[in-house]
Amino acid sequence: MFRPNVSRAHSEAYMSEPEVITLGCRLNAFESEVMRKHARDAGLADAVIVNTCAVTGEAVRKATQTIRKLRRERPDARIIVTGCAAQVEPERFAAMDGVDYVIGNDEKLKAETFQGLSIAGAGRVVVNDIMSVRETAPHMIDDMQSKARAFLQIQNGCDHRCTFCIIPFARGPSRSVAAGDVVMQVRRVVENGVAEVVLTGVDITSYGPDLPGCMTLGKLVRQILKHVPELKRLRLSSIDQVECDRDLLDAIASEPRLMPHLHLSMQSGDDMILKRMKRRHLRRDAEQFCETVRRLRPDMVFGADLIAGFPTETEQMFENSMSIVDACGLSFLHVFPYSRRVGTPAAKMPQVSGAAIKERAARLRHKGGATLTSYLQRQIGAPLEVLMENGGIGRTPHFAEVDLTAAAPPPGQIVQVRALGLDRDRLIGEVAA
Repeated sequence: MFRPNVSRAHSEAYMSEPEVITLGCRLNAFESEVMRKHARDAGLADAVIVNTCAVTGEAVRKATQTIRKLRRERPDARIIVTGCAAQVEPERFAAMDGVDYVIGNDEKLKAETFQGLSIAGAGRVVVNDIMSVRETAPHMIDDMQSKARAFLQIQNGCDHRCTFCIIPFARGPSRSVAAGDVVMQVRRVVENGVAEVVLTGVDITSYGPDLPGCMTLGKLVRQILKHVPELKRLRLSSIDQVECDRDLLDAIASEPRLMPHLHLSMQSGDDMILKRMKRRHLRRDAEQFCETVRRLRPDMVFGADLIAGFPTETEQMFENSMSIVDACGLSFLHVFPYSRRVGTPAAKMPQVSGAAIKERAARLRHKGGATLTSYLQRQIGAPLEVLMENGGIGRTPHFAEVDLTAAAPPPGQIVQVRALGLDRDRLIGEVAA
């Protein structure tokens, strides 16, 4: 499950190059940078690309709402719709007034797609069968928007069939980027001044089986850290704990440049709900994983995705999700109210009422807020190593946000900070003398 995040990446000079509106996950954010380059190279300066998400019905609704608003605000723009929602429901977006082109998830990463769109008379819908895609090509990006952090794709697609999830049909089968190509891209962004690299994909712990040499995510992490010694920080996006390999556990234990923050695709704390979701772990597996990792690296901080109100969920089942927050010591929660997604098996199961879903999600978010506050309070007075981002905000290795009270160093610098206090879900700090 992906964190629903909406970001807008504006061009440095309005209308001088394409604009990309990114809806959804971190992988989408990376792919938006690839598309920005392809569209710019194709001369599509008047284009606005909407990179959609399909993880829930609400995500699709947000995509259509964004497109309608965009057309009102930018009547002369050439609107290109792509991403997971466009892949799954191309006819829906092609039928919208004001949409000029709809392109699929495979096509959006190809330079020739955008070259074709620059030619008069190009077809409006270019969406092929994503299930036939068997390779994920490396994409070299030299002009990442941030000097602090770069998201790099190492994998795409998913071979699992969780009953709530449409993403395998939007992304296709799992496929990995060759380790040498990943290392080359990491080296390139580091040479361009990026301090932290985040490895991302749809299911990154499934990395490697389609590559020669028995590759795994852990082996890739070790190769990156070995061959790019200048890299200051390496971080993983969401992982499926049941797929964590021995090399990754060894890297967690021994590699200080691998950040001590893991976000887990957990989804529920109740065994029956996990089975009905067709997850490949049970509650005890999640608890044992967190216990094992903390033995290897005592300062590890965990986040997790949790769904509230999955079909058939009773109050007791929901309480098991509440209790796993403490059982696993989760500090960062991404709470998803279950949203019925047409085309998934869960959509046909007995549904929980909307009011109950909303109420349970609110309780779970409140629980998450309390655990985050507790964690942040323990950092007050402690020396922190903070990677600066924009607007005077930075992040610790454990992914806690820090707001500097005095003039902040420029983005991309790692500075020593002392935490002075707390403002809601953010630490307040000052640069150490």
